[in-house]
Parts: sequence; C-alpha cells; structure tokens
Amino acid sequence: MAHPLATEKIWFDKARVEEAESNYYAKKYSGDNAVGSATATLLADIKNIKDHIQGVLASGSEEEEIDMQRLEKLETENQALKALINTLEARVCALEMGNKPAEAPSKPAAAPAAEEEDDDDIDLFGSDDEEDAEAERIKQERLAAYAAKKAKKPTLIAKSNIILDVKPWDDETDLAEMEKLVRGIEMDGLLWGTAKLVEVGYGIKKLQISCVVEDDKVGTDDLEEAIVAFEDFVQSVDVAAFNKI
Repeated sequence: MAHPLATEKIWFDKARVEEAESNYYAKKYSGDNAVGSATATLLADIKNIKDHIQGVLASGSEEEEIDMQRLEKLETENQALKALINTLEARVCALEMGNKPAEAPSKPAAAPAAEEEDDDDIDLFGSDDEEDAEAERIKQERLAAYAAKKAKKPTLIAKSNIILDVKPWDDETDLAEMEKLVRGIEMDGLLWGTAKLVEVGYGIKKLQISCVVEDDKVGTDDLEEAIVAFEDFVQSVDVAAFNKI
C-alpha cells in the first residue's frame, strides 16, 4: 500500500534539493574556471536572494499570525466586557427593584405635584376669554332691555311758551281783525293761547298774544315772518317772553 504522502506534490526537503542543484551547476561548469567561478557566484547570489525572500515571507506570515492572534484576543476581551456590562446592568436593575418598597412611604409627597399638574391644566387665557365673552353678553342683554324699556315710555316733546307783542301801524288799525289774522296762522306744533290789548301810548295799543310751540317744529323766526306778512295791519313783532315747558 502506497504511503498517503506519496501522491502529494510537496517538497519536504527543499533545502537539500536547492543545494544539490547548486552543486550540479557548479560541477557542470567546472571545466572553465572563469565560467565556473561566475556561475558559482551567481548561484550563491540566487540562493541568497531566495533565502531572503523566504525569510521575508516567513516573517510576513508570522506577523499576520501575530495580528490574527491579537484580533482573536481583542474579540475575546470584547465579549468578556459585554458579559460584564450585562452582569452589572442586571445587578443595578435588581438593586433598583429592591429599593422600591423602601420608597413607598414617600408617595404622599407626590400629592402637591398632582395639584401642580392640575394647576397647569387650567387655561388662564381661555378663562379670561370666557369671562370677557360672558361680560359682553350680559352687557348686550342689559342694553337691549334698556332700549325696550325706553321705547315703551312716551317720548317727551320739548315745548316752549312764547308771548308775542304785535304792534299796529296807528290807532286806526282794527286790532280785532289783526288778532283774527294772527290766530289764523296754522303750523304743525303751534297752539295759540290767550291774548290781550296793552296800552302803548297816544291812544295806540298793541296785541299781546301767547302760544305754545314744539321746539323741533316751530321757531320764533317762523312765527315773526308769518305775522309780519300781514303788512296792512302789523308794523312789527317782538318776543316779550320765552319759557321752556
């Protein structure tokens, strides 16, 4: 039975093979001393270069192996730290859970906080708005009630009592006719009153007549113009008295 490594293409004694190769080429070119010496030197240089390359490769593989070892070590330490952190967190949680019953008596102190939360829930500005709206509504209701009450009351009409002195041209003027003409003046808001004849002088008398007028409808100027229009009888008209009623 063949050995298991007989079929593998592996150099198990690479150094001996390279040395045999060097000796072969040295003997082959030994007939010519110059060529043999140069060949031997060249082979030696090649061997040195190969050895150097192998050394570099070997050192590189060692560094990579060292880096891999460091990486594995760091991963192991990282896992250990994670496990430690988890353990510490579990212990802290357990301590917190264990301390909760001890803090139970302090629960009543939370009542002021609840009251503060209730105070915070109060919308101060909203309440002001509601109060303003309610005050405005009450104001409008009172104004409407006042207006309705005022509408039911009879409106007071401003009136005045006027006494006029109507003077004739002379003593021959018919004063009775003149009074008739004056009383014949009709205006909305005019009501004639009593009249009398007053001595002026030299046998001349004037007609003194009273009337009541609504101030918004009849003015003294209107009355004077209407009376003076009887120019055949009336010389002038004066206001003897004017009183508000």
